Amino acid sequence: MPALAPLRKSVLITSVAMALLVAGCSSKKKSMSTSSHAGSGYASEQALHDSVQYWEKRYKKNRNDRKTALSYGQALRHVGRVDQSHAVLERLATQAPKDQVVLAAYGKALAAKGKFQQALVVLEKAQNPTTPDWRLASAMGAIHDQLGNFDAARSHYDQALLLAPGEPSILSNYGLSYMLEGDLKSSESYLREAAKHRNADSRVRQNLALVLGLQGKFAEAERIASSELSPQQAQANMRYLKTMMAERGNWNKLQKSKKKKAG
Repeated sequence: MPALAPLRKSVLITSVAMALLVAGCSSKKKSMSTSSHAGSGYASEQALHDSVQYWEKRYKKNRNDRKTALSYGQALRHVGRVDQSHAVLERLATQAPKDQVVLAAYGKALAAKGKFQQALVVLEKAQNPTTPDWRLASAMGAIHDQLGNFDAARSHYDQALLLAPGEPSILSNYGLSYMLEGDLKSSESYLREAAKHRNADSRVRQNLALVLGLQGKFAEAERIASSELSPQQAQANMRYLKTMMAERGNWNKLQKSKKKKAG
């Protein structure tokens, strides 16, 4: 596994981190942060660490305050402290088993920990059928993708798009879904559409750069990545992608498996 900071792996779906999934790491063990599918922008690493420190001080003073526990648990997840986030939010969910906001956060913590089936159950409980949240629908889709349930994942993305038409993070998830299945052309199409949206954030464009790189379109991929990452990070990602493409064993296995199923 390439040397990436734990924070970057948990907060961003970077080219390298997602390439690991395609290169053969079990998607049932390497969880994508569902928060990174939410469509909102992300904070700097320093800001996220500052947030953890702020809420940690408050949590130590009063572990039973709902807002404090919720904020602390979410902040921990965003910096990759998955086990700690899970423990904090599990305790809170036990105290407030019908609080849909708490359940939504707990479900995402479960997904980050790799407990996908349990996460789906909790997120279903968090979803309000009368006023459904597109973010939860999209998060459930991302979990199904990691379980290899691509049709179920896209059904959730369709539901999310009905609630938030054109939302770039949902379109990006659609693209990643096709990427994980091995359909890079469809993946590129969805990601290009997502990247054109005025609300598309850096993660969407990094995902597009990844899929372009996986197809050998390194010049365009590096141009996009360089606009989102430091030159050193972009070059490192491209070097990793080129190395991975030169050692295509796992990717070829994925393609052969797909063709076998289709046949």
